[in-house]
Amino acid sequence: MASRIHLTDITPQVSPDELLAGMHPSYRFGEVSFDTYIPDPSQPSQAAAVERMSRFAGSVGKASSGGFLGKLFGKSKPKEPAGLYLDGGFGVGKTHLLASLWHAAEGKRAFGTFVEYTNLVGALSFRKAVDVLKGYDLVCIDEFELDDPGDTVLMSRLMRELADAGVKIAATSNTLPGALGEGRFAAQDFKREIQVLADQFEIMRIDGEDYRHRGLPDAPQPLEDAQVEPLAEERYPEASIAVDSFPALLEHLSRVHPSRYRQMIKDVDVLALHDVETITNQATALRFVVLADRLYDKDVPILASGVPFDRLFTEEMMAGGYQKKYFRAVSRLTSLVREGQGVAER
Repeated sequence: MASRIHLTDITPQVSPDELLAGMHPSYRFGEVSFDTYIPDPSQPSQAAAVERMSRFAGSVGKASSGGFLGKLFGKSKPKEPAGLYLDGGFGVGKTHLLASLWHAAEGKRAFGTFVEYTNLVGALSFRKAVDVLKGYDLVCIDEFELDDPGDTVLMSRLMRELADAGVKIAATSNTLPGALGEGRFAAQDFKREIQVLADQFEIMRIDGEDYRHRGLPDAPQPLEDAQVEPLAEERYPEASIAVDSFPALLEHLSRVHPSRYRQMIKDVDVLALHDVETITNQATALRFVVLADRLYDKDVPILASGVPFDRLFTEEMMAGGYQKKYFRAVSRLTSLVREGQGVAER
């Protein structure tokens, strides 16, 4: 029999040690590999990325005399770069490839989103975070953010110190929708932001359409409000179902640090949301984006009433400086709603 909980009743506490323990691929990517990534035959950059990252995995944990300090003192350039940067649009499989790298590499490895690393620095302090991560052979940074100058500078410093210590780094980022030059735009921004570290990174462009929308129908219409909970219990009779009012959930998220959202949903199998509405406050929207990422990581089906998720953010937000976050969130939430409401893929 299904059980009900309310996210608005959960305020988790997460220690720095728990944050570190969680630095691994999420449930959704817990068993992926380079073999399970299926390149689109019409996009040769995808097969090339698999081959290149597989070779990079073999270099992790191998001693090298290169790096930034090595160059300063005239040491030979390493055979492999200090890092790889995967540049591409939404849903082309960058996170799949990054998680595959984590699984394939040997040694001590950390995997997390850009936001999770900034949260770790906040919990530990910058110097402590550097000291801890220097003990790793590979640091994977998913969804590197190019739209928050302060956090980007922070992460640039962190990456530089780790690279100088011989740690291999791999990062992904989404190209801004509609950006001039597509991949070149994001790659140039990335190189500019990481400054002296840029020449140690190999930039790889991955082309393709969002796999979450390949051959799929349009996002389903929202349910009638009275349907949400009965359908959730009918479709998931043994599940732990989180039932929440969307406005109340947004209010609750303002009181819980985003670093705790993963812990907040750890016992949730299905999310039933009442009265979804367009978010008009940017800070509120950005918090919900983090929750959307954690729900997608855990593959939590969603059933909801109210407005469809492609109207979750205002037109101004979808065209503004944080647009890539919002496009990613809409894509991921739409996928979870398809799953939750039983909309079959073609």
